[in-house]
Amino acid sequence: MTRPILVPVLALAGLLLAACARTPPQALGTLEYDRITLPAPAAERIVDIAVREGARVEAGERVLTLERTRGDAQLAAAQADVARQRQALEELRNGARREDIDQARANLAAAQAQARDAGAYYRRLQPLGGQRLVSAADVDRARAAAGNADAQVAAAQAALDELRNGVRPEQIAQAEAALAAAEAQLQAQSFSTGRLDVVAPRAGRVDSLPYRLGDEAPVGAPLAVLLVGERPYARVYVPEPLRAGVAVGDRATVRVGAGGERAYAGRVRMIRSEPTFTPYYALSGEDAARLSYLAEVELEDAGDLPAGLPLRVEFAGDR
Repeated sequence: MTRPILVPVLALAGLLLAACARTPPQALGTLEYDRITLPAPAAERIVDIAVREGARVEAGERVLTLERTRGDAQLAAAQADVARQRQALEELRNGARREDIDQARANLAAAQAQARDAGAYYRRLQPLGGQRLVSAADVDRARAAAGNADAQVAAAQAALDELRNGVRPEQIAQAEAALAAAEAQLQAQSFSTGRLDVVAPRAGRVDSLPYRLGDEAPVGAPLAVLLVGERPYARVYVPEPLRAGVAVGDRATVRVGAGGERAYAGRVRMIRSEPTFTPYYALSGEDAARLSYLAEVELEDAGDLPAGLPLRVEFAGDR
């Protein structure tokens, strides 16, 4: 009685076991795109937002604009400093003006005249001092005045010689270095001011705009997040028992959606060598107590699927 019934049951169990054995290794995850964050270049107020979340943008297209008043003022100051340094360099290269040389000659002539007068007075007073007709203090003052007048002549002569000889090469080199530093500062400020118009570095889709019109984000805060790349990829967590059989370049089938009704061909483009703890949505049976490895599988001919869709990846095993 029991044997005829037992045979079909065993056959059915064998078929189920065979089906389970033929089930390909799989991992769970979500559909993702490469993300680019556009940070705030300065702590300025947002004055214009040119796009909306979900909109597609081209490379170089403006996403939003920050207040430019402070940046434009700093740029103008840098431009003025460059102009000042350039004129200072030109002044050194052109040398002294004819009028300056003439003035130095006149100063020398005046100093020479005062020296002659002071020397003559001292020479007249010196014999009188020897005869004690004038005090020794008067003679000393006359001698000091004559020496001071001679020193003024030497100073005026040196000033005239300096104008005639022109500036030293080291002074021109210093002026050239100051001009180069000012131009570099202008270039940096121009770049910083230009970044107040936040543009997309690559073509993609606007995923998130964390701040709104009128907000003032701190420096480095994400003003926009873009999804970029020609095709999406599956980010999955490979259980430890499957890790040895998965390598970069392996073929895989990506089933998108909760039921996996849409299937796409893919290829493993990255798998981590260091394990991470299994995420909550990948817990099943004994895998709940095991580590898993983050992997990325690039989809082929996936079209324009939205990010965040649940999926599962079946690894074919061939490379």
